[in-house]
Amino acid sequence: MPDHAHLLVEGTDAQSDLRALIKSAKQSSGQRFAARMKRPLWDEGFHDRVLRPEDDLKGIARYIIENPVRGGLVRSPIDYPLLGSDVWTVQELIDSLW
Repeated sequence: MPDHAHLLVEGTDAQSDLRALIKSAKQSSGQRFAARMKRPLWDEGFHDRVLRPEDDLKGIARYIIENPVRGGLVRSPIDYPLLGSDVWTVQELIDSLW
């Protein structure tokens, strides 16, 4: 999405730190962007939602990959260049849409 990012992130141990992850990602990407574009990329802060064990992770991932379609950026999620997952293949996500 051109004005925000959706991420589905899982902490893998007790030392996992979402705030540190987001800060690091925004700093590194923001610095590279600002050097090229001469303007900031990110606003301060972020919004998060804690998922429960009964939440459907694949359903949430589907919602995320359909967001560029709902936003009118692409006709199909497969056309969005920033689509990806470390857990499911793109094809598994696409196949689960229908």
